[in-house]
Amino acid sequence: MTVNVVNGNMSPKEIAYYTQHIRKNNPGMDIDSLTLKICDDGYVDAEYNLTPIPFERIRRITGYLVGTVDRFNNAKRAEERDRVKHMSCCN
Repeated sequence: MTVNVVNGNMSPKEIAYYTQHIRKNNPGMDIDSLTLKICDDGYVDAEYNLTPIPFERIRRITGYLVGTVDRFNNAKRAEERDRVKHMSCCN
């Protein structure tokens, strides 16, 4: 994580407070970068970017939203195999 402090200095304890607040409000996400800008009125403007989460393809198969059919039983796999697949094309 990259931390930048603008318009002044902050102690490690103050920086930890802001990072903990961001992590609390974004569970399961990692902070990629954090910019803490100390404003003239004494407030702090926090701008942060979260590390992107890899996106896995999600499909709707037989009424279920799934990424893979690994956990389907044999009946569901047969249903998926035998279904009519509709093709769409973008021109």
